[in-house]
Amino acid sequence: MESNRSNKKGKTIDSFFKRKEPTIEEDVVLSNVDEVISNDPSPLISPVIDDQNDNLERDPARRIPIRDYPVNQRDEIRRAFIKKKAFQPILPEYPSSWDGYQNRRFQSVWFTQWPWLEYSPTTDAAYCFPCFIFDDMDFCQSPFTSSVGFRQWKRVNDGKRCAFRFHVGNIGSRHNKAVIAMNNLENVKQHIPRIMNLQSQEEVRKNRLRLMATVESIRLLTLQGCALRGHDKSASSSNRGNLIEMVKAFGRMNSDVNDVILENAPRHAQYLSPKVQKEILHIYAEKVRNIIREEIGDAKFCILVDEAKDASNKQQMAIVLRYVDSDGFLRERFMDIVHVKDTVATTLKEEISQVLRNNNLQICNMHGKGYDGAANMHGTWNGLQALFLKDCPYAYHIHCFAHRLQLALVAAARRDTTIWSFFSKLNAIVNLVSVSPKRQTELHTAQAIAITEEVATGEHETGRGVNQMGNLQRSGATRWSSHYNSMCSIIDMYVAVISVLEICLMSGLVFLCV
Repeated sequence: MESNRSNKKGKTIDSFFKRKEPTIEEDVVLSNVDEVISNDPSPLISPVIDDQNDNLERDPARRIPIRDYPVNQRDEIRRAFIKKKAFQPILPEYPSSWDGYQNRRFQSVWFTQWPWLEYSPTTDAAYCFPCFIFDDMDFCQSPFTSSVGFRQWKRVNDGKRCAFRFHVGNIGSRHNKAVIAMNNLENVKQHIPRIMNLQSQEEVRKNRLRLMATVESIRLLTLQGCALRGHDKSASSSNRGNLIEMVKAFGRMNSDVNDVILENAPRHAQYLSPKVQKEILHIYAEKVRNIIREEIGDAKFCILVDEAKDASNKQQMAIVLRYVDSDGFLRERFMDIVHVKDTVATTLKEEISQVLRNNNLQICNMHGKGYDGAANMHGTWNGLQALFLKDCPYAYHIHCFAHRLQLALVAAARRDTTIWSFFSKLNAIVNLVSVSPKRQTELHTAQAIAITEEVATGEHETGRGVNQMGNLQRSGATRWSSHYNSMCSIIDMYVAVISVLEICLMSGLVFLCV
C-alpha cells in the first residue's frame, strides 16, 4: 500500500495523460497554419499530404470524390493527385465486352490521343482526370466522373459523334473549365495572391487613369443621349464611334491619359469592350435608381406603364414613377425597362412587382396607375389594374390621356369622308402587299430595280446602310405618328408599290379600294 502511494507521489501530471497521435486532418490544419506564419512562400503543398501521396487511391473507380474531403483540404488533395498524374495503366490486353455486334475493348493508344483520360481495371471503364479533380465546381453529373465510368467503346473514334470529343465540348464546356482550373492550380506563379503582390503601384495608377477616361466618356455621352459605338471601330476608320473618339479627345488634352489609352494600353485591359460599357451603364443605372428611391422615401407614388416592341422584335415594358418629393415638387422618373415574354396581365404584374421589390417600394404605397386602353391593362376582372386593386384598394387606374387624345383624333378624322377614304385606301394597299409573302418578294424585287435605276441616274444617294430593303408600315390607332410613317413608307417605295399593283391587276386580282 505504501509503495503504491509512493509511486503515485513520484508521478507528474503528464504521466496521467497519454499523448494523442495527430490525425491526418489535424496535421493538414497545423501545416497550413505553420505555412501562413512562415515567411517562406515556397511550400504550397503541406508536408503531411506529401507524406501521404503513396496512400492516395489511384484507381478512378475506388478513390474518394474530391467533394467528400473537408473544404480546407481539397486544394491540397488536388495538388497531390495532380502531382501523381492521371492513372493510365498499360495492360497487355484489356477486357473485352460484347456490344451486340462484336467484342470491343479499351485501347491504350487513347491515352496519347486524349491525355486527360484515365482507366480503371476494377470496372473496365474510362474516366476524366480534370473533371474528377474539380468535380465540385458543377452540379452536373457525367459518366466520366461517376463511379460507374464510361464503357461504350463503340462511341469512341466515331467522327463528330465521338464520346470523348463530345465530353471535351467547346471552349466554355465543363471539361475545359476543369482543365483551366487544374492548370491554374498547378501553376503557382498564376495564383491571385502572387499576381497581386507582383503588380506595381505604377500599373495600378495607369489602370485607374485608363478606366477613369472610359467612365467619364460614358457618363457624358449617356447624359447627352448619344450612342456609344459606331459601325466601324477599327484603327483605320476615320470615325470609330462616339466613345472611342471622346477617349481620344481626352488623350489629346492630357499627355498622361494619352500614354495609357487605346494603342498604348494592353490589349486585354483597354476597358472599351461592349461588356465593360454595359457594366458601367448598369452601375450608373443602379445609382440613379437609388437616388430616385431616396427622393420617394416613404411617400405615396403612382406608376405609369406601357409596353412595346423594340428594334430586335422583343417585347419591352417601361415603368415610370410619379410622386411628390420632400420639397413638394411633382416628379416623374423613368425607373426601369423590363423584357417580358408575353403581355398577359399576370406576367406584367409579376414583373412590375419584382421591380418594386428590388427597389424596396411597397405596393401598399401605390395610389395610382396609368395604362393604355388595352384589355389586358384595364380589364375589369382580369386586367392588370384589377390585379393590383386586390393588393392595394387605393391603386386607382387612369386611362392614359395621350392614348385617349390619339383615339379622339383618329375618331374625328374618320368623320371626314375625304380623310377616311384616303387612309382606308392606304391601309388596303399596305394589307394587299404585306399579307402575301409572294407579293412581299415582288415588292423587294421591284424596289431593288428602282433603287438601281435611281442610283445610276444620280437621283439616289449612296453609302453604308442607305439603300436597304424596306417594308410598308401599318398605321395604328394608338401609336403616335404611325399614319405619317405609313405614308412616308409608301412615298419612299412608290415606284415599287405601283409595280406590284400592276402585277396584281394583270393577274386578275380585284383591287377593292380603287
